[in-house]
Amino acid sequence: MSSIPAFISELIRAANEIEKLTPHEMSRLLDRSVDTIRDMREQTGRVGSRRARDVLIDLQVASSRARDLSPEDARDTLLDAADLIRALRIMQDGEE
Repeated sequence: MSSIPAFISELIRAANEIEKLTPHEMSRLLDRSVDTIRDMREQTGRVGSRRARDVLIDLQVASSRARDLSPEDARDTLLDAADLIRALRIMQDGEE
């Protein structure tokens, strides 16, 4: 699980340097976020959360529309993904 903090840092760094990110890189980061969130939700037993499914759908839509996102929307989406992953990480740490 030590790769989770590194991935959170990567998402935040990308959000802070959004102008350097290509749409393909943005899409890949969002796809990795979706996979990470799904895995972490399964581990924490939060699979059935309706709100979490909505967030995953939002991230998937943003990934498919990465080319069309404004820099502000792209930055906010990456930060949202980082926040959710951070929150899931805290839940995991609390259960251990």
